[in-house]
Amino acid sequence: MDTMPDGHVGGNPYVALLLERFGTPIMTVVRSHRELRSVVSSAPPGFGTRPDEYHSDVLFLRSPLTPARMLSVVELRDGVDRAWPGRGVVSFERLSARRSESRMSRIVGTPEYRRTTIRSWSTTTRLLELLDARRTE
Repeated sequence: MDTMPDGHVGGNPYVALLLERFGTPIMTVVRSHRELRSVVSSAPPGFGTRPDEYHSDVLFLRSPLTPARMLSVVELRDGVDRAWPGRGVVSFERLSARRSESRMSRIVGTPEYRRTTIRSWSTTTRLLELLDARRTE
């Protein structure tokens, strides 16, 4: 487990809290409200707007994993998978009618997968809505 100059395990205070509470390291990927807003606002054009046609997910990456490295690991099947790099994320879509042919699941056994958390586009945007609502309370 990485210990960062700020004294936090993995550079994230939540990792240390979880380790202390549960006695085992738990990988976390934490994004601020501003960072989550940036992920949503800088998504590829049309991303997540056709849920009946595409399954859209955001791969949130934990440093030092980069979008370029993750894209080198993810195999894309022509006509099924599409992926775009973002800031600390990879936006990934699978053609719904052919999602069983997607190669996205092949990342599961990789070291990079351990530094990734995947959320559907609907979950990602819903989390942003909840954070936005807290600002207006």
